[in-house]
Amino acid sequence: MSSDPAVTYTGYLALDDLLACQRPLSARHDEMLFVIIHQTKELWLKQIVHEIALAQALIRAGDVEPAFKSLARVARIQAVMTLSWDVLATMTPADYTSFRDVLGTSSGFQSWQFRQLEFMLGLKDPAFLKFHPEGSAGRAALEAALAAPSLYDDALGRLAAAGFDVPPAVVSQGVDPAIEAAWLAVYRDTDRYWDLYELAEKLVDLDAALLAWRHKHVLTVERIIGAKRGTGGTEGVAYLAATLARRCFPELWSVRTQL
Repeated sequence: MSSDPAVTYTGYLALDDLLACQRPLSARHDEMLFVIIHQTKELWLKQIVHEIALAQALIRAGDVEPAFKSLARVARIQAVMTLSWDVLATMTPADYTSFRDVLGTSSGFQSWQFRQLEFMLGLKDPAFLKFHPEGSAGRAALEAALAAPSLYDDALGRLAAAGFDVPPAVVSQGVDPAIEAAWLAVYRDTDRYWDLYELAEKLVDLDAALLAWRHKHVLTVERIIGAKRGTGGTEGVAYLAATLARRCFPELWSVRTQL
């Protein structure tokens, strides 16, 4: 099969468009890094959402093991995103302050793809919808993710299919005794429930990687702006530090105490 000579590297990757997307609002050198770091994170988030959507479809269909590839890939991407905070941390407080005023009210807090990821993992809070205009692509994506089963809901569906008495969906972020008991049985008989055990560990990988990303985010923000409020009006480091207590799959953490 011959290759199409009309398909070039630049054209296939739409590099002319991609490389024209970096439009700093100041003449300060470090603003370019700030833009590229955040745009890169959004591209990785797009891939993560793509992979989780596939994993959910496979798990929902009962093809649990094939979903592990996508879940493992997401964890690797999360590790890359966490490392990118080290690049941003080369920016000193003086560097950032030199262009911070041009950012207006923009903030990573407004990233709808990150919120979509949280919703898909099971951290669903409809209060975040208000930060995105009705009719916008971001609002539509969040509403869809809010209404759809989460990855954890799909995992619970596999527990139910294996005969465990668990609720069909996660309705709170507290530890549910029935869900914890089901996972405890899985962890105590891994030979019998090997696919569920492996699924549980893949989910913990995702949760741990997300927590590592949050922790590095807190440290980077504190290093650059200290305890000042965020550009979007958030509490900055105080808000970010509070997110470290969140767990997408709380029973997969609490079950470890029971083993």
